[in-house]
Amino acid sequence: MKTEKVVTKNATYQKFEVLKSNRNKRYKYQEFLVEGVRNINEAVKKGWNIKSILYVDNINLSDWAKGIISSTSTEINYILSEVLMKELSGKEVTSEIMAIIGMRVDNLDSLVLSNNPMIALFDRPSNKGNLGTIIRSCDALGVECLILTGHAVDLYDTDVVVSSMGSFFNMQIVRVPETQKVLDFIAGMHRRYPTFNTIGTTAHKEHPIYDLDLSGPVLFMIGNETDGLCNTFKDCCDLLATIPMAESSYASSFNVGCAATVMFYEASRQRYLYFGE
Repeated sequence: MKTEKVVTKNATYQKFEVLKSNRNKRYKYQEFLVEGVRNINEAVKKGWNIKSILYVDNINLSDWAKGIISSTSTEINYILSEVLMKELSGKEVTSEIMAIIGMRVDNLDSLVLSNNPMIALFDRPSNKGNLGTIIRSCDALGVECLILTGHAVDLYDTDVVVSSMGSFFNMQIVRVPETQKVLDFIAGMHRRYPTFNTIGTTAHKEHPIYDLDLSGPVLFMIGNETDGLCNTFKDCCDLLATIPMAESSYASSFNVGCAATVMFYEASRQRYLYFGE
């Protein structure tokens, strides 16, 4: 296995830094930097393209780290000094290994969906933590894919990947900046699934989520944290749903990540009751 030692902040190390911190450079190289046991395990398990593994040669690696290094086919691995590894790591306790992983192609046509899909759309997400939380909730509650629209926070940002706790690599996630492509996709879903519904989420008093039949093919459309759904997407919703607050509540709505989780859970609950899924 080819390896290269990196002991100074040379051009190779500077590439590692920009993969972690610079959105434009990530897309130039079509790669992103990942650390964390759960994330790396899931990326390997789900067949992501692991291009390189970074590690420190002069410390005792765990059996897990040694196993990942020896069993993962990569283009080249990098051996860093302890100082450089510590600077690159975003953790209080420096990660044993990090991975450089290739991005996946965004293609709505390649989505693999079941006969009764539950999918979600997040319109122009602007907060990394919210996006990571929604990815994790999608994975936990049976959402088969997540579509990201418009000018949004970077899907491959380190904070997004970390906050998903490994779910990032177990989800079908597609970035679709062009609104018309999303509308065409929705039209195609209506043709493919006659009972398909698009459910928009709103903080205003609309249909209570628990009154809706969510047991069939459904697309949840989640709005931007500040502005909600854009008018185009709102107009193509079959229904707008809300989560009623307690009468005594001062809060008028949930954080977008919490709201999405409640919506997904209600759909998952109904499907379990109806189908045992």
